[in-house]
Amino acid sequence: MRKGQWKVPKQNAAVRERVRACMARSSNQKRKILYLMKIFEERTDEEHALSAAELIKCLEEYQVTAERKSIYRDIEDLQMFGMDIIKSKEKGGYYLAGRSFELPELKLLVDAVQASRFITYRKSEELIRKLESLASCYNARTLQRQVVVRDRIKTMNESIYYNVDYIQEAMQEGRQIRYQYYEWTMQKEKKLRKDGAWYQVSPWALTWMDENYYLIAYEGRSGRVKHYRVDKMLKMEISVENREGRELFEDFNVAQFARRTFGMFGGDMQTVTLCCKKHFAGIMIDRFGKDISMRVRDEEHFLARVEVNVSEQFFGWIAGLGSGVRIVAPKGVAERFKDHLDLIRGGYE
Repeated sequence: MRKGQWKVPKQNAAVRERVRACMARSSNQKRKILYLMKIFEERTDEEHALSAAELIKCLEEYQVTAERKSIYRDIEDLQMFGMDIIKSKEKGGYYLAGRSFELPELKLLVDAVQASRFITYRKSEELIRKLESLASCYNARTLQRQVVVRDRIKTMNESIYYNVDYIQEAMQEGRQIRYQYYEWTMQKEKKLRKDGAWYQVSPWALTWMDENYYLIAYEGRSGRVKHYRVDKMLKMEISVENREGRELFEDFNVAQFARRTFGMFGGDMQTVTLCCKKHFAGIMIDRFGKDISMRVRDEEHFLARVEVNVSEQFFGWIAGLGSGVRIVAPKGVAERFKDHLDLIRGGYE
């Protein structure tokens, strides 16, 4: 050490820690209003308000210091920003009143996630946790109490989320898709249909029906509109070939297609006349919509004309309604229904 120079003592660990803490506190101070927003979103609702003193205490958890006056200024800034923060005289504090989703709406979305067969267990739990984050911590507990996922029948194909993305991308780009399609065997194993041959179709719409996700597409080989379970698709790719079948989908009504296709099984599209007892009017309207053609036949019955894909699933639906509904036209469809019933009855003799 030269003459006249001072030796600077090395900082000990405690000093260095205090310096780091001060620097962190200074950095956090800049984000004070963001932490305040987070506190309002997570810890307040109509039943739980926080006073200025309590807000200051909450901010200390993030190593942020604040004074009452600055809290009031920040609340005003958040209100001007668009947050629906209200002062409650009864609760003696402030709370976030308006949110993107109200609690009943979140409960509805949680129920929808649980009921969706095409969403796996793991993804269901992830989505529900994300929905819980949109509520206060107190309301999130009420959402958690209604969660019963484990006993629901769920798909086991995690690739469904990627499939949906591929389909959406292909529709936006006007391209075809190709994939393999599978079914379950008695041994509970996946078996590729058509010995693993690739399906190639032009995707035009996605619909959610009977708790499953379906692709509605045009198949060039047969020249027909077909539908496929999205969770049954494997190894999906976007083809370089342009999409086909545009003329068939210019006025295509997805909701109408789903109503006509029982159990999402295909069949020959026909106009069928049903003779129904009067108290079946609600069932007909629920199934086919208010535009269904209905006219009185006699004091006890009415006739309904509907367009359906005639299939075994349609016959099963008719059979489930018992003697209250009869197929009266076309005669060929009525005969097919009788043959269907005879075939089933024969299995029990």
